[in-house]
Amino acid sequence: MASRADDDLDAPRARTGPNPQHLLATLLGEYLDSADAPLPPAALDAVLAEFGFSASSARAALNRLARRGLVEARGRGRATVYHLTTASIARQTTMHRFLAYGTRTVAPDDRWTAVSYSLPESRHAERHAVRKVLTSAGFARLYDSVWISPEGVREEVLAALRDVLGGVDAARWSVMRVRFEDVAGTQGPADAYDLAGVAQEFRAFLAAHTPVLHAVRAGAVDDAGALVARTRLMDQWRSLVLRHPDLPADVVPADWPVQAARDLLVEVHTALGPGARRRLVEVAAPSWPDAARWVTYFVAATDPAQPPRRG
Repeated sequence: MASRADDDLDAPRARTGPNPQHLLATLLGEYLDSADAPLPPAALDAVLAEFGFSASSARAALNRLARRGLVEARGRGRATVYHLTTASIARQTTMHRFLAYGTRTVAPDDRWTAVSYSLPESRHAERHAVRKVLTSAGFARLYDSVWISPEGVREEVLAALRDVLGGVDAARWSVMRVRFEDVAGTQGPADAYDLAGVAQEFRAFLAAHTPVLHAVRAGAVDDAGALVARTRLMDQWRSLVLRHPDLPADVVPADWPVQAARDLLVEVHTALGPGARRRLVEVAAPSWPDAARWVTYFVAATDPAQPPRRG
């Protein structure tokens, strides 16, 4: 989530429409959990065609995921198949984070993570790099060189900061756990985040997917519709969660829409899981006869503190 002063940063942006690479990453993360599953490119072409993408767009998306190390090719020519990598399988643990998002009441131990740094005025490139690292990790700027997050700081963020600041003479930086006397006051976390802008994004998510919720409750979603609606729902939710940290309830206003958005997500995601799986197998089977053996789907736990299971 960007702070109000971060408009100049190269932060992740909200997408205006579905992106084939992101949709494919969402599909693979949702419905496959084994690096042994052999994915024929033609099967992935057929699946993305369900979302209106051409075979060339599907192949381009697959190649981008390969360059990112999320899938790898095995074999040659017509015998080429793709497999999830161990890195891709490891990323699936974030599904718990996606499905539990919106349930936090306070920051862990009632403390926030703060990163403070000092750089010579002449080091403009390094300043920009530090801000990009922190923004991408969900930090917001409280003051000029003090950034905060309700999450703990991940090791990859610390490594990135070391890379940027380690070789700069006179650079100083610290990572701290802090407690605010007034988290909702004008000098606290509530003032660091664009709460109105974030609330607007989650209300737009609710508006976009409420018709699907009504259709689910009416039993009016067939298997083809289930695959498309469920995948687009999670794809958009992932985008929101990755850009905005899960702010504690004592920071946000009383009409905060995140809980309602999560309730919609969990209900639709759970209800459409079996139909989406059936459609995915049906579409992939002509070029992947063994699809039913490998395709599965996530089911949210009743208790958000527990990880999701596979259906």
